[in-house]
Amino acid sequence: MIYCVEDDDSIRELMIYALNASGFSARGFSAAAPFRKALAEELPELILLDIMLPDEDGISILKSLKAAPATQDIPVIMATAKGNEYDKVIGLDLGADDYLAKPFGMMEMISRIKAVLRRVRPKENSPVLHTAGIRMDTEGHRVSVDGKEIELTLKEYELLKLFLQNPGRVFTRDALLSAVWDTDYEGETRTVDVHIGTLRTKLGRCGDRIRTVRGVGYRMEADA
Repeated sequence: MIYCVEDDDSIRELMIYALNASGFSARGFSAAAPFRKALAEELPELILLDIMLPDEDGISILKSLKAAPATQDIPVIMATAKGNEYDKVIGLDLGADDYLAKPFGMMEMISRIKAVLRRVRPKENSPVLHTAGIRMDTEGHRVSVDGKEIELTLKEYELLKLFLQNPGRVFTRDALLSAVWDTDYEGETRTVDVHIGTLRTKLGRCGDRIRTVRGVGYRMEADA
């Protein structure tokens, strides 16, 4: 989920449309107050934050985000007025991950978002990934369920690895297609459904941990 904090309705709607069309899930906010309320309900994967807002400026919001343990690691891309070097410098000094100078193109926005997400993607500290009943040895390329080793195809393995690295995160079908099949082509999302189905079958009783999020995509149930 990506949050877009932008008070211009037409720009915000265009941003959300472009993000959805590129395989992301997005929510838009016209001011700081509804944005902060949404943060209390769900933390996004990335925040697009305009500096000029009606109730609180973006720099102030950025400071509070980076000061709070729950939100300090969420990447933030600032939207600044063209040529305003001061805002860019202050934002980057306070922990913003990138900036977009207005007016910016939607393709540039998507490219910047993908680049930031690649940079901040969590690194594996251990070669072993696991959740209840499922264990993956990434060095040995082995997967076991309840202690019994199972055979997965390469794509099934990569899907499971992505889910285990991101428990609780919802992936759209297009996002999975892009990450596992390395393509932005929006057509063959049925391929994802087929592979999810076979992966669930091979995981046996643990297959139910891969949940369908109706109208969106899939997520791996996080450990309680």
